[in-house]
Amino acid sequence: MSDLETLTQSLARNVRHWRSVRGFTLDVLAARSGVSRGMLIQIEQARTNPSIGTVVKIGDALGISVTTLLDYERGPRVRIVPAERAVRLWHTEAGSYNRLLAGTEAPGPLEMWDWRLMPGESSPSEPHPAGTVELVHVTEGELTLTVDGEDHRVPAGASASFEAGSPHVYANRGEAPMRLVMAVSVPPVH
Repeated sequence: MSDLETLTQSLARNVRHWRSVRGFTLDVLAARSGVSRGMLIQIEQARTNPSIGTVVKIGDALGISVTTLLDYERGPRVRIVPAERAVRLWHTEAGSYNRLLAGTEAPGPLEMWDWRLMPGESSPSEPHPAGTVELVHVTEGELTLTVDGEDHRVPAGASASFEAGSPHVYANRGEAPMRLVMAVSVPPVH
């Protein structure tokens, strides 16, 4: 089975599982996530490979991390994620990407990401649920972080934190590749 098939099967199993744990019908999950009932059925039957935006919306609605939705192994309390198992969820032909390095549910979803943005590229993000916080640490280049329409320059070696409940954009307006490590903490669903 290919990595994509493994992830599609894992996503199907995990969406069904967490929807059941939360007691959500397909209609409730559709309303909470903004993902159509038909798309949710296709996802739960492993008949489609949804966009990362769709996966994020489902995770936010269920109050779980993308890592948990894509997890295909249940392991001990200490979970080592080998470099080759980091999940690349977004990339461009120029070489920009993000990779989900690790995640947990503690008490809500907590994720750690590795990002690279090539010069002139950007990645917009929809608002996350209220109470979501993101932490970024720039390791190379300079990040232009736009939160709710306001630009913030974050040079290499600097870190930033912000409430991610409003639209935000990660951009590289410099001339060299930019790398950052990001942690995202989403509050649990009640």
